[in-house]
Amino acid sequence: MEDDAPVIYGLEFQARALTPQTAETDAIRFLVGTQSLRYDNQIHIIDFDDENNIINKNVLLHQVGEIWHISTSPADKGVLATCYNKTSDSKVMTCAAVWRMPKELESGSHESPDDSSSNTQTLELLCHLDNTAHGNMACVMWEPMGDGKKIISLADNNILLWDLQESSAKAVLSSSAALEGKGQLKFTSGRWSPHHNCTQIATANDTTVRGWDTRSMRQIYCIENAHGQLVRDLDFNPNKQYYLASCGDDCKVKFWDTRNVTEPVKTLEEHSHWVWNVRYNHSHDQLILTGSSDSRVILSNMVSISSEPFGHMVDDDELSDQEDQHQEEKIFVYRPFRIKEPLQDSVIATYEEHEDSVYAVEWSSADPWLFASLSYDGRLVINRVPRALKYHILL
Repeated sequence: MEDDAPVIYGLEFQARALTPQTAETDAIRFLVGTQSLRYDNQIHIIDFDDENNIINKNVLLHQVGEIWHISTSPADKGVLATCYNKTSDSKVMTCAAVWRMPKELESGSHESPDDSSSNTQTLELLCHLDNTAHGNMACVMWEPMGDGKKIISLADNNILLWDLQESSAKAVLSSSAALEGKGQLKFTSGRWSPHHNCTQIATANDTTVRGWDTRSMRQIYCIENAHGQLVRDLDFNPNKQYYLASCGDDCKVKFWDTRNVTEPVKTLEEHSHWVWNVRYNHSHDQLILTGSSDSRVILSNMVSISSEPFGHMVDDDELSDQEDQHQEEKIFVYRPFRIKEPLQDSVIATYEEHEDSVYAVEWSSADPWLFASLSYDGRLVINRVPRALKYHILL
């Protein structure tokens, strides 16, 4: 089998929720949440064995309702949060809860598919995030690089900051903020910045992107009409503290410098339908993944606005033994090209293994060259960055 060939896994139910297991940095592992109205919903724990190019799965029951969003603790491999639909008094509410998976499933496994247990296990409920006074939950965000004790949920027009106490068995609302004004005031998505000591988040509502300070719960910037239609998703550049990506129903992906939000720094227009997801690569921020309801996943190389716009700079530590003799002349050589102009942005690859809307794309937290995408028909596809580009970046 080719090294770059995609690996496809099919769920029996429709699905739109996908996350890497953030605290797992050794094994390649993703969690997928299903959306079934008739049957008990499930969370599929997907372990990818990249040596043998096979997927091993474990299934957890999520009986409370269809899953709209899923996220995992950055500190505890066994803890996750879901936003799910619940019907009570003939009304549908989107609620959120924090769960723990069975201990034996917390770490990645490399069992062969024949040996892996097909028995469905259940999640242990740790706590509910009480949203009775705040409305429908859109998403739950964990504090990046934190101890897994701080989370933020977006519920209708409210930002809710929670402290998880007693080993996540209790969620205490520590502060909140409400979006006020005219128009559609429901949050669609949000992202917690890994910069500024994790004191900033960005939210999307309607066509607007806003930045908030989590200490004062006040707005710090606002990008009105960031997109021509609804903003679907956001992501922060992991290496450039003021850079933010957004995508939306106008089929565009935009990149912003939050210090000057009058114009986007760059705009991508490669999709032909709503763009649901945008993700920066955690290690190489020039690599951008997008997923759309045009059924395509696009990998772009946005090197001109990355942290290394001139390519990779050699430093002392990277010089191999063979290069030592040429050390003086090579020390300030840019790789892979000996030029001083920024490298060119380009679309690296378009992946067309999906036949339905792609609602989620995520990079692996263990392997920076591997990513997963999920379409509504329950198809999960695992792909790799093309090997030529990988070596181009590394060498």
